[in-house]
This record gives sequence, C-alpha cells and structure tokens, in this order.
Amino acid sequence: MSLIVKLKDIGIIKQAEFSLGDLTIICGENNTGKTYISYALYGFLHSWNNFFQLPISDDQVNSLIATGSLEIETERTAEQILKETCSKYSKHLSNIFAANEESFQNSEFHLFSDNFGSQSRLPGFRRSFQGHFISASLRRRGDGKLSFTACIDKKPGRQADQELVRDAIKFRIAEVIFFGILPKTYIFASERTGTTIFRKELDYARSHLLDEMGHAGSNKDTPQLFSKVYRRYPAPINENIDYSRQLDTFAKSKSIISKEHPEVLEDLIDIVGGEYVITENDQLYFIPKGTKTQLTMVESSSAVRSLLDLGFYLRHIAEKGDLLMIDEPELSLHPENQRRIARLFARLVNIGVKVFITTHSDYIVKELNTLIMLNHDKPHLKAIAEENGYQQSELIKADQVKVYVAEKALLPLEEGQKKRRRAHTLVPADIDSEFGIEVRSFDKAIDAMNKIQRDIVWGVKQDK
Repeated sequence: MSLIVKLKDIGIIKQAEFSLGDLTIICGENNTGKTYISYALYGFLHSWNNFFQLPISDDQVNSLIATGSLEIETERTAEQILKETCSKYSKHLSNIFAANEESFQNSEFHLFSDNFGSQSRLPGFRRSFQGHFISASLRRRGDGKLSFTACIDKKPGRQADQELVRDAIKFRIAEVIFFGILPKTYIFASERTGTTIFRKELDYARSHLLDEMGHAGSNKDTPQLFSKVYRRYPAPINENIDYSRQLDTFAKSKSIISKEHPEVLEDLIDIVGGEYVITENDQLYFIPKGTKTQLTMVESSSAVRSLLDLGFYLRHIAEKGDLLMIDEPELSLHPENQRRIARLFARLVNIGVKVFITTHSDYIVKELNTLIMLNHDKPHLKAIAEENGYQQSELIKADQVKVYVAEKALLPLEEGQKKRRRAHTLVPADIDSEFGIEVRSFDKAIDAMNKIQRDIVWGVKQDK
C-alpha cells in the first residue's frame, strides 16, 4: 500500500509530488519548502475527518434513533470521497499554517491511494458516544460504490441528540472508509524544545482561555476568542503544545514498543543518556543514566528536550501502522547520536511504524546508506556488520526508503505552456541497493569543504 501526495502553490512550493515509503526523507537547503510539505501532509492526515461529508437527512437520523439501525447507500466511490475531502481541506490550508487566506487561495492538496480496491468488506467500528454505542460497517458493491450500515444502542433513560448522532455516524463511517488507508499520525516539530520547557505556562494559558470563555457574555465571539490564543501557531506546533500537556496521561499506557520491543527503548536511553519520568503530581524529570538525580527540563540539556516527545511516543503511544513525523531529528544531537537515531528509525520501520523526517543531517543520511548497503547476504558484509555492532533488525532495504530533495528545478509542462519553468519542487534522489542514497546538496557542500582543506594543506607544503 502506498500513498501519493501532490501539492500545488503551497508556500514556496510551486508544484511537487512524492510517495510515502516505510521511511520517507525530505532533504534540502534552508527555505526550500520542507516545512510546508510536512505541515501540509500532517494537517490532512490529522484533520481529514473534519472535511469528510456524507449527507444524512433528519428522517434518516430519526429512523436510526427509533429503530437502532440504518442503511445508507452512496453513488460515490471511496476514491471520489477522498478527492472531495482533499478539495475541502485545500480551502482551509491557511488555518493549518496560521496564515492569511490570500496566501493559500490557489493552493491544492491531493492524496491518492492504491489500496481502496483491495478489500470488498472492511471491519466495522464500535465506539461509546454520549452514553450510547455507535457503530458502522461498510460493504463495497460490485460497481465500486459503497453501502453503509449504521447502528446505535441507546442507553436506557437517556435521549439521543439528533445532531450529535448525525456527527457521530459520519465519524464512524469515515473511520471505516479510510481504515488501512490513512495512518494515525504524530508530528514533532522543530519548535518541540520550546514547548517542552514551557509546558506549564502553556497549561496556564489554556486554563486562562477556558476561564475567559466561561465568563464570556452573549456579545463575545467564542471562536474568535479561541483563535486569539491558538491560531497564532501552525497546526503541528499546536499539536506539540497539546502533546506536552498530556504527557501524564500518556504515561498511563504502554506502547507496542514497550510490550514487544523493549530493546528499542534501551537504545533511546543510551542515546539520550537517561530516562524521563512523570511523578504522581505531574512533575516531569530527566534522570541521567547511573544516577538518581532528578533534573527538570530547564536544567536538562537541549538534546534531552529534543528527544522528550519521541521518548514518550515510543514508550507509551506507538502502534504498528502509525506514521511518525519528525522535523529535524538531528536537533542538538552529537554526530554519533545522529547516526544512532538513524538506526533507531530503521528499527521502527522494521517493526511496522512508518517514519517521515525532514533533515539537514548528512550523518543521518549516510548512516541510512550503510544500513541499506549492509543488507545483503554476502560474507564480507556480514563480517563488517558484526564488527561494527550492527544488528539485523537495523538493516533496511532500498525499496523501503523514499528520499526527496527540496530545491529549484524544472517543472513538468502544464496545459497551454510552451516552456518549462524552474521553481521550488521536490526531486527524487537516486537510491541504489548497493551504494545507498545520493543527495547532491550534501555532496556539494562536503566536496567544497574538502577542496578548500586540500588547497590549504597543499599550499602549506608549497610554501615550505
């Protein structure tokens, strides 16, 4: 199963297309559009259900409440529904980026999947809602169009609200349509070190906002009041703020990593140099390895703050099928730990967690090269892997990886054009199973540095 994303006029990106792999990497120089790409993708995967529409009449809702079940047929295919959802999302990109509407008035976001036709019947979902149980199941007809069955189990003595039931059924049906297509997605933006430090202050700001809303009279515009605090930041940053506020809640659960792959957690402890703990009164500390010292996030290193979100995700949240998005995972990390975080990503991919990163790190890309190049059944490669401490669980195949460079390049000809234009886009990098990933932007900078150093050394010898 693969997802293909097409973007047009989003920020500095004029036009771009990319496929999501098990591991997807976006490289490029500063101000080439990497953040626009990752934010646009995350925004859709996180909020698509807000733009999904399925008309349900009042009569249908009343029939459902009265009889407990309802069958709904639609003339649209799942592909058409996804297309319409993307179209509606495109019109709200300014909200995702907390920007002026004019900046995104011509923006387009498209997402395609090759997995819709693989299942004729999908699993149903059953969820508790307002004291009732709402469920939905789907059947794909021979012509590709869809038939839904929605059910409600009413709790005795509690009246079901018509509008809430309508919204709940839409949400359940949306879950069924896109089951196995759109992954559950988490993003850690480059601003994560700041949200980590100020999590308590942000908690206070939220409480203050709720207090204002509670005392707002009829003359107050509640949505405007809400946006005054939260629409200043792009959606991924808002999500990092909310994520930081919920660490104590997350700490009550165990992820698939904790249950089945605790060695991955040990790897992260070695990389960060200790463990994160949440006390009973919601105090967050970092305990350096081999000590009992409790350090606050303010007292801890920037590397500790940079990896906090990832640490809680791996220990308490991660599930197979997730998409983990990290903007600049190399933040504050020593080159050796950048190599080790690349190996940790490979482990996650092999467990079943998809990873998407934007990076400036040549160390991360070269380490992934090594993991690809070592993944062959040749005696000398096995000897090299063993000598350098590589494990089979860290090795990945070239076809698991997608790499793109954000840069200015020639765009494909559009209808009515006679000459190709050069603009900001994504260019796929070559990936070879024997030689790894070729990223020209890194190679160019490294070659230039090496040339200068050679000139310096040879100049010194000539002077003598």
